[in-house]
Amino acid sequence: MGRGAREAAAQSRGGRASGASVRPRGLTRADDPLCGEAQETGETPAKENQVATGAEQTRAPASPLKRSWLVRHFSLLLRRDRQAQKAGQLFSGLLALNMVFLGGAFTCSTISNNVAVTLGDVWTLLAALKALALLWLLYYTARTTRRPQAVLHQDPRAGPAWARGSLVLFGSCTICLNVFRVGYGMSHIQCKSQLELIFPAVEIVFIGIQTWVLWKHSKDCVQIQTNFTRCGLMLTLATNLLLWLLAVTNDSMHHEIETEVSALMEKFSGNNTNTCLCLNVTMCEVFQKGYLMLYPFSTEYSLICCGMLFVMWKNVGRRLAPHTGSHPSTPPFHLHGAILGPLLGLLVLVAGTCVFVLFQIQASGPAIARQYFITYYAFYAAALPTMSLACLAGMAIHGLEERELDTLKNPTRSLDVVLLMGAALGQMGISYFSIVAIVATRPHELLNHLILAYSLLLILQHIAQNLFIIEGLHRRPLWEAAPESLAGKWEAEPPRRGSLLELGQDLRQASLAYIHSYSHLNWKRRALKEISLFLILCNITLWMMPAFGIHPEFENGLEKDFYGYQTWFTIVNFGLPLGVFYRMHSVGVLVEVYLGA
Repeated sequence: MGRGAREAAAQSRGGRASGASVRPRGLTRADDPLCGEAQETGETPAKENQVATGAEQTRAPASPLKRSWLVRHFSLLLRRDRQAQKAGQLFSGLLALNMVFLGGAFTCSTISNNVAVTLGDVWTLLAALKALALLWLLYYTARTTRRPQAVLHQDPRAGPAWARGSLVLFGSCTICLNVFRVGYGMSHIQCKSQLELIFPAVEIVFIGIQTWVLWKHSKDCVQIQTNFTRCGLMLTLATNLLLWLLAVTNDSMHHEIETEVSALMEKFSGNNTNTCLCLNVTMCEVFQKGYLMLYPFSTEYSLICCGMLFVMWKNVGRRLAPHTGSHPSTPPFHLHGAILGPLLGLLVLVAGTCVFVLFQIQASGPAIARQYFITYYAFYAAALPTMSLACLAGMAIHGLEERELDTLKNPTRSLDVVLLMGAALGQMGISYFSIVAIVATRPHELLNHLILAYSLLLILQHIAQNLFIIEGLHRRPLWEAAPESLAGKWEAEPPRRGSLLELGQDLRQASLAYIHSYSHLNWKRRALKEISLFLILCNITLWMMPAFGIHPEFENGLEKDFYGYQTWFTIVNFGLPLGVFYRMHSVGVLVEVYLGA
């Protein structure tokens, strides 16, 4: 009885297996009742056999094992390339850091112990660095950039028009400064060393070649000789930093001019003096005035060169997508009916120009009258709170508008924000030092009250303007967002096959339709454009006054008497170039905020 049952069960299993093997070709496993019964009893085939059988039946051209090897190999190459780039950046950065520390130690030694380390030693070191930087600049222009596959991409956001224009302007002024310096040295040839004439001559050649190279190659993304290029860029950047440090701390020329003026006064009064006097008094006065007026431009030029060289250093080895080479969708600069902002900005510009001319005329005399200082600081006390209120209104409008935040990583925007925040520290630092000097001396005159108000308002204006600009830069520009109607149309219509010419015509029509749909500005966009234009003109005014004129911070005498000549000279020469750069950089980013509104 048990033996017959076992034989029947074996026959039954054999019948099921034979039935599964002769399943019709059109019948799937889901429709087959035998397959369903097999799934219920847990007798399904093994998954490994299914994969193997499927691979044999389909005969795929590339196996998964081979494809995964290619992926692993490609990712390994990418990792090695990134590691090589990081190693090159680290080595070149350490090279620049050591050079800056060495040059900074030499420069600071001339202040504390000018007998063991003289100013001539610092000039010799800087002349050697300039010669090395010049050799690399010439090699980069003549050999590196002319090789095939050297510069495949150019960063469209690097080296903007305002930066290159400022580079040429301040570079030309620095060359004129060194020309005046050579002329002043030639007029005192009987008591000047040859090094004092060679150093400015070398600097003229260095500034001329560096300006030309940065104007021509500031957008390059070099793909060959990357490590050598990074080291050359860091060498040139460190040289400019040391030139800036020397200009900030070295006041020997100013002391020499003041000593000569005092000696001339003693000579005219009948007293004998051993001071080295000029052979031609008229020419020496021209050289002195030109040198004192153009002196801030040398520090400003060094800062601009450092910024552009740093961007070039970051772009070494960088590969850009093909569509990032141009910006056809960026709208041109138009007023869009803005009236109030430009009118108020022009009013500030005209008033600032009048104050600037009056102060310069008075500064050309032997002494500046007190009422001109009062007029100068009163203008700032009226302009700065107006700018702060405009920035606060712009931030309030940013909170009301519907544009979403741009959270994508943008290296250019991050660099703009860092430069904006760093450059603001210059004028803010001078303001804090002025506040301490005024409060400590407890003055009760009108001029000192105006200086205190000017310092406080300047700090508040920098903070408010930085917040407004950063908020505007992190808003997605309207031309980068697709209109909802066009997006819906593209989603509703299936993609059609066509030529590239038809595709380009469709994109052009969509762009024109989008621009036409936003031709009429709403009140929030119009207000942002009015505020941006007003701030642009105000920053141009506040850039012009310290860049081209005598600095009241150094001439009013309050802080100079409190801190001492050397300390206040270093503070002003450190902060004022940063303040000029801040105003200039603010104009550039405010134009971007205006175009994106």
